[in-house]
Amino acid sequence: IMPYIKDWWSTAQFPPHLPQAFGELGILGMTIPEQYGGAGASHLAYGLVNRELEFADSGMRSFVSVQSGLVMWPIYTYGSDALKSRWLSPLASGNAIGCFGLTEPGAGSDPGNMQTRVRKVGNRYVLNGRKRWVTNGTIADVAIIWAKDEDTEQVLGFAIDTNTEGLSTVDITSKMSMRASISSELYLHDVEVTEEDRLEIIGLRGALSCLNQARFGISFGVLGAA
Repeated sequence: IMPYIKDWWSTAQFPPHLPQAFGELGILGMTIPEQYGGAGASHLAYGLVNRELEFADSGMRSFVSVQSGLVMWPIYTYGSDALKSRWLSPLASGNAIGCFGLTEPGAGSDPGNMQTRVRKVGNRYVLNGRKRWVTNGTIADVAIIWAKDEDTEQVLGFAIDTNTEGLSTVDITSKMSMRASISSELYLHDVEVTEEDRLEIIGLRGALSCLNQARFGISFGVLGAA
């Protein structure tokens, strides 16, 4: 990273070869068991890797934090066996990329006020809403999306293939920081998913537990930046 980050930062680009390079180093989903493609490493080891990454650039650490703590961890912790089998190994190798959709334009630091809604229609779920400041959004293969149930007001989480009809993304440009990291807006218009795609957790604590997992690596990362 170090010889090239000046140019990546100046041109606001995240090089497409990096996810697989990170995967080859074994630093994606490090704490996930080896049977799912992770390293089965300690949280301390994961933290030290984030410290080294952010010594080079905050955006590089951001990619690893999102992929590991906000995408792989909830799929491993709350996902169905089908979701684990489909996504974890490709995410660990960097052959698949994930993003995390919680923050919204009108509910940044207050996710309890999210406006994205989901309703049950037969044996499927239909989502509508908008997410903002989504790291990796425009390059992601799978999106972890949080939405409020229209009937119960409970927050539900889903792992959604980004090729699903009705899901679209756009890059946020002209950033002053995290320039070598992709930030996006994500739009959901009648996006239909199955019960198999739903994470097995109900309530905002599901999303907040993911943030806690990611913050561990972030706290080590800022030491690297310092």
